[in-house]
Amino acid sequence: MALDAAALALCAKELSAALADARIDKIFEPTRDEVVLNLRTRTDNPRLFLSARSGSARACLTKETFENPQTPPSFCMLLRKHFTGGRLLEVRTLPDERILFFDFQCTNEMGDTVVNTMAAELMGRYSNLVLVQTKNPANPAAEGKIIDALKRVDFEDSEVRQLLPGLAYTLPPQPQKASFLGVSAAGIVAAVSQKELPVAEALIKTTGGVGPVVCREAAYRAFGGRDVTASRMTEQEKAALLEAVTFVQAAYADGGTPVAVVVDGRPVEFSFLPLTQYSGADLVEYGSYSELLESYYAAKDKAERLRQKSRDLAKTVHNLHERAVRKAAARREEQAQSAASEELRVYGELLSANLWAIQRGAKNVTLTNYYDGKEVTIPLDVRLSPSANAQKYFKEYKKKQTAARMLTELIAESDAEAEYLATVQYEVETAEGEAALAEIRAELKSQGYLKYYKAKDKKQKPADFLRYVSSDGFPILVGRNNAQNDRLTLKTARGRDVWFHVKNAPGSHAVVLSGGQPVPDTTKTEAAVLAAVHSSQNGGAKVQVDYTEVRNVWKANGAKPGMVLYDPYETAVVTPDPALAECLRAK
Repeated sequence: MALDAAALALCAKELSAALADARIDKIFEPTRDEVVLNLRTRTDNPRLFLSARSGSARACLTKETFENPQTPPSFCMLLRKHFTGGRLLEVRTLPDERILFFDFQCTNEMGDTVVNTMAAELMGRYSNLVLVQTKNPANPAAEGKIIDALKRVDFEDSEVRQLLPGLAYTLPPQPQKASFLGVSAAGIVAAVSQKELPVAEALIKTTGGVGPVVCREAAYRAFGGRDVTASRMTEQEKAALLEAVTFVQAAYADGGTPVAVVVDGRPVEFSFLPLTQYSGADLVEYGSYSELLESYYAAKDKAERLRQKSRDLAKTVHNLHERAVRKAAARREEQAQSAASEELRVYGELLSANLWAIQRGAKNVTLTNYYDGKEVTIPLDVRLSPSANAQKYFKEYKKKQTAARMLTELIAESDAEAEYLATVQYEVETAEGEAALAEIRAELKSQGYLKYYKAKDKKQKPADFLRYVSSDGFPILVGRNNAQNDRLTLKTARGRDVWFHVKNAPGSHAVVLSGGQPVPDTTKTEAAVLAAVHSSQNGGAKVQVDYTEVRNVWKANGAKPGMVLYDPYETAVVTPDPALAECLRAK
């Protein structure tokens, strides 16, 4: 569900109380659609989170930590210029509008006191964050001039409303609908009764200020699961709808209750009143609207942030992998052509043995092949003598033979490169943060796949291994990428520790730190499951995992990062179990 105007207004009241007289300390932009304001009040240091992402637009307090880009985006720098140190004057909304205004008293570059406003427009795919400088500081709600917008809207994007620096800020066009929370319940019932639609749809069409889920809830409270057409309601049904609408309005007037509908442990809907329309689902109440919004959007936003951060790198690695695969295929095709070189040798021998029978300038000659007794027609170069034609075929034969020998090595190199890049591709897809992505970029740079940009590169603390503890108490470490896999297997682990890796597929190295003690079978099975979970085969039912002592694992000269050899070894067949992995995760 998108945040509707009613829930947003209640959230605004909550923010206004929590952030009274707060000052902006720091400003960050973790992704292109999100802004985080570190604030200071007299008693606390809250963080305000503003998201203009189409699927999860919201404004709330947050306790989540974010990884910020190494270089602040230009919009973040603009925010810092105009808002850092600003004191919050007011958090306000407009009736039935999904826009939240944060008015700050700031000081401009000339030292004058001005009022700058952040207008968080939380309207689904049209969500935006607009910075406005108010013309009249005594009346921040008056029309102001746009400083800039997170997503600029020009005349090509919209003929109705543009959001560009220097233009006057105007509100988006509002459909002509009765306010669900501003009109009497009797007026709403009367308006709905004119529609030849089911009651829930009629409420959605005729009223504004609340989302579809609230309209469906009012209809459900009035009629249960019955499908009632609005224009055919009886007086008794109208009275039931009147009571349901009155209940919703009263719940809003009392401040509402932040509630989420949870199905199979996953929140699927939320509102400011208990939703009874979802039979069999759990209703979870939260202490604040900020907690509700954080909980509802947390997992979705985390995945989207990682997707945004890794998108360019994933595209680069995908192209590199595709190029390596095409290169190997082209070399195999060339090798197949080189396999026909024996025919060239035979042509050269036949021409040498029959020089006396070949006339100079002939385009071809038909001779008897003394290997099989059959007639064979040999093309000739009219510019060359019969002897030179024979030497030409011998030269081409030697060239093909040399190419065949070299292509065998080149094909092995291409296959190894494609295998290595497949592991990097998997690592990018499963990276859990900017630190892990930075290590992958550094690895690709060291292998010559990415260029060095020393002016932009900044040292960043490397990500730690994934740490687990088996049910028998043995530590299990899992690498996040090829660089960590090498460090884990070749430097951190010791000879008697047990090493695990999924068979013939990209995946992480997993090592059980034995401390010199025998490793129980239970721990080995759990480590094998972890190796399967952290591999490209984590969706399979039966996954083969090779394991051996670390002393049996070595790296060949010139091998790519993460690529090792091992022998002897044993193979276990396990089923990937993410729930088990979560249980074993070191706290």
